[in-house]
Amino acid sequence: MVSKTVELIFDFGSPNAYLTLGVLPALLEKAGAELVITPCLLGGIFKATGNKAPMLQFADIPAKLSYEGLEMQRFIRRHGLAKFRMNPHFPVNTLTIMRGAIVADDEGALPRYVEAVNRAMWEEGLKMDDPEVIATFLSANGFDGPALLARTQEEAIKAKLVANTESAAARGVFGIPTFFVGDEMFFGKDRLDQVIEELAKG
Repeated sequence: MVSKTVELIFDFGSPNAYLTLGVLPALLEKAGAELVITPCLLGGIFKATGNKAPMLQFADIPAKLSYEGLEMQRFIRRHGLAKFRMNPHFPVNTLTIMRGAIVADDEGALPRYVEAVNRAMWEEGLKMDDPEVIATFLSANGFDGPALLARTQEEAIKAKLVANTESAAARGVFGIPTFFVGDEMFFGKDRLDQVIEELAKG
């Protein structure tokens, strides 16, 4: 029997992960399934697998990059994700906020943290690799920003993010967003229909 859980391999650095989370929760509610978010470092996954960000991978293929942008806009329009704005500081180094996700998970606040930081990154366009910006934003959104930032320096927190990232790469993950339904892996926001189909097999 297929598990009624969808695991999302996640990093705030992926605009497609933000867009996915604008659509996936409603789909899972209809399917009677729950979402588990696993914070990982996209840069670490790229390094482990030899993959590159599209802007680098297709730098010499402008038509491909242009089409990727077109597909993103189609997805945004189709699902009414009008709040999305490309972060003006992109690419943002997400190491600190991803360690923050591990802290939030440890403190039972991961969904709320993901919602807030996603908004900071992909709606408000904040520079979320600046510790002062991070702390100020978190404190204004229901968290103790300085305390959470302090915890990102704990060795156990650092180690957990590394372990998550290494485990994801070992399972075949090469990019984000990646989804697991049981042992079945799906990559990319355009595979959500397949994710739901897999859930229905259960």
